[in-house]
This record gives sequence, C-alpha cells and structure tokens, in this order.
Amino acid sequence: MFYAVAATAVLAIHLAFIAFVLFGGLFALRRRWMAAVHLPAAAWGFLVEAAGFGCPLTSLENTLRERAGMARYEGDFIEHCLLAVIYPEGLTRNVQFALAGAVVLFNVLVYAWVFRRRRSGTP
Repeated sequence: MFYAVAATAVLAIHLAFIAFVLFGGLFALRRRWMAAVHLPAAAWGFLVEAAGFGCPLTSLENTLRERAGMARYEGDFIEHCLLAVIYPEGLTRNVQFALAGAVVLFNVLVYAWVFRRRRSGTP
C-alpha cells in the first residue's frame, strides 16, 4: 500500500513540476525571487524534452509502481487523468521538440513582461 500511495504522490509532484516549468515565470511577476527558482526548473524541463533525458521522477514512479505490484500507468481515475497529461499517446521526438520550444517561447514572453515591468517601475 505504501508504494502505491508513494507512486501516486510522485505522479502528482511530476504534474505540478511540469506546470511550474511552463507557468512558473508568472510567479516572478509578483515575487522576483521566484525567477531564481523557476529558471533552473525551466532549463531542466527544456533539456528533458529537447535532449531526450530521462526524468528521475519517471524512474522513481515506475520503481514504486513495480514495488507495489502495480502495472505501469494503470490506476484510479485521477491517476489515469494525470498520466494522460504527462505521458500522452503519440509522444514522439518531434512532439517533444515542439513542447520544448513551447516552454521556451512561453517563458521568454513571460520574462520579457517581467523585465519590462521591472524597468518601468511597476510593482
């Protein structure tokens, strides 16, 4: 039971990290120090997608699932929904490159906004 709960927790953390990689720059609009946390996370997300690096959260999740005696990527409704977001069907290298580009483009736009606000003195 512990391993099944832990695997589900890792899956939820994984989704939260993905959301932070994509949208974390928005936190820098209010809290400038968040850029110091977000930029390394965004760089990691970009490298994982663009270079095809394995994510340690995926490895940890699969290890926990196996120890729990669970089949990979099966579970309750919440798990199923989260898995479809993190591991969509049809995920190819070209799709990964597009996702990496989307992460970079979105964050460049957000940080351009952050720095523009900073230069204009808007809090």
